[in-house]
Amino acid sequence: MPRPDGPPVPPPRLATDTAAAPELHPLATPQTARASIRIGERIVLEAEARATPIGLIAIGGMVAAILLAVPPILRAARAPHRLPPG
Repeated sequence: MPRPDGPPVPPPRLATDTAAAPELHPLATPQTARASIRIGERIVLEAEARATPIGLIAIGGMVAAILLAVPPILRAARAPHRLPPG
């Protein structure tokens, strides 16, 4: 993508690029979390999640938008239903 004031800037490399791993952009490096729960002898639940810091910011923005949308929806649901005159 060319800049108006200079040469084009290459996009940041992702952590999944196998050719060159040393120069990864810090916001493109994925974070991994794992959890394991054992219930008794026979039940084992395992989960793994991977996300980049930019992805976590995007998820936080979506959660904030949902939480900000709830009060107007509840207010509209509690308002008395009136038909327009005429």
